[in-house]
Amino acid sequence: MFKIQEIREIIKLVDSSSIDEFVYEVDGAKVKLKKNNIVVTETVAPKKEVVAPVVQQSAPAAAPAKVEEAPTAAAPAINDPSLHKIVSPMVGTFYQSPNPDSPAYVKAGDKVGNETIVCIVEAMKLFNEIEAEVQGEIVEVLVKDGELVEYGQPLFLVKAQ
Repeated sequence: MFKIQEIREIIKLVDSSSIDEFVYEVDGAKVKLKKNNIVVTETVAPKKEVVAPVVQQSAPAAAPAKVEEAPTAAAPAINDPSLHKIVSPMVGTFYQSPNPDSPAYVKAGDKVGNETIVCIVEAMKLFNEIEAEVQGEIVEVLVKDGELVEYGQPLFLVKAQ
């Protein structure tokens, strides 16, 4: 059985994330949350309309160009079969460091071993250390610090040795 505070925490996490649907089941108790898809669609449409006028201005034009290039560059890297993906073993919040004042466990270019801790995924106040489980070099960090992640979502790309 879930405590009301746990349910409130889950609602806050789902509400602040980009996911539209969340299902969590433990010991026969089940929580299922859905966001209103219409609201998400409505917020996407104005972004497209706003980009066109901004591109015409000289100063802000650089920012949209960078934003558009980033997903294009990342997409082929994620699909590169030669790179190993470190994925989230659970739904939770991704943290790059053990606390806000500490440096990130790993960053792009760092060498990792099988048991190297690469991040923490917090789920219901439990902080789970995620290990690389592969030896190699971190090519890319795919998730931002504090972002909600889903089960099986790629977190890092590693060039395995």
